[in-house]
Amino acid sequence: MNALIVLPGDPRTKKNSPMIMRHGVIPSKAYREYRDSVWPYLLHAKVALALDRPIDTPLNVRCLYYMRTRRKCDLTNLLEATDDLLVDAGILADDNHRIIVSHDGSRVLYDKENPRCEVWITSAESAEVGR
Repeated sequence: MNALIVLPGDPRTKKNSPMIMRHGVIPSKAYREYRDSVWPYLLHAKVALALDRPIDTPLNVRCLYYMRTRRKCDLTNLLEATDDLLVDAGILADDNHRIIVSHDGSRVLYDKENPRCEVWITSAESAEVGR
């Protein structure tokens, strides 16, 4: 498995300014808008990968976040949001440690003119899982 999914726009996390409701927590408006804007790209990637079912084998999911500004942000929150998007779109079966065994090479970078998230999904079949 080798795949690249490019999600355009300034990446957002679920944890900044969430709304606490009676029945749970709703992600921030900024995250919901980001999710809605990248959703077509996720669905296109699912079709392009010819997935008849979500991937459930060990993977490295490397995410390169090209941010519009140099503001501080939390890489782990960005990774969590991206992992959730991949699961919600049906690309990954789950985001647990048996499927996403690593995020090796992930980092936050700067690109004022072309903010985006590059998601590199590669097989990690040889990884020792669950030890």
